[in-house]
Amino acid sequence: MNIATFTIDLQGEDLRIGIVQSRFNEDICQGLLLACLTELKRLGVADDDILIATVPGALEIPLVLQKMAESRQFDALIAVGTVIRGETYHFEIVSNESAAGITRTGLDYGIPIANAILTTNTDEQAEERMVEKGTEAARVAVEMANLAISLEELDTSAEEHLEDE
Repeated sequence: MNIATFTIDLQGEDLRIGIVQSRFNEDICQGLLLACLTELKRLGVADDDILIATVPGALEIPLVLQKMAESRQFDALIAVGTVIRGETYHFEIVSNESAAGITRTGLDYGIPIANAILTTNTDEQAEERMVEKGTEAARVAVEMANLAISLEELDTSAEEHLEDE
């Protein structure tokens, strides 16, 4: 059987990545960002091809992601933030609405977005997960950017083939 399959491509050279980072729970968010940047660089993404914008909290992330997506200047985007459960319902609102906004932006604009907004019960849980989550977000962004580019090229070659007939 000869089935075509896209392979995982973690080569970050020539990819432009936009990152939106929340400043709320700043120490955790800085840890997430540092892990993310370290992995992006390890994967070959150049410093000049990374743009970081900061916002007050997780609820503000989707709007800035949307503006970045509208610019069509990026191959993938990354959302970085932390929402730690408190004693009120606010945790659920922030967690759910930021995630929904991120997903909607990616689908509306056809751009991969890695969601690295930690949602934890405690500060300690966030600290334990920040490096892994930041690293994972970088890998997801690069892999999905390359897959999206490959799919666009596939679509373009199909259109050219139809024009030739």
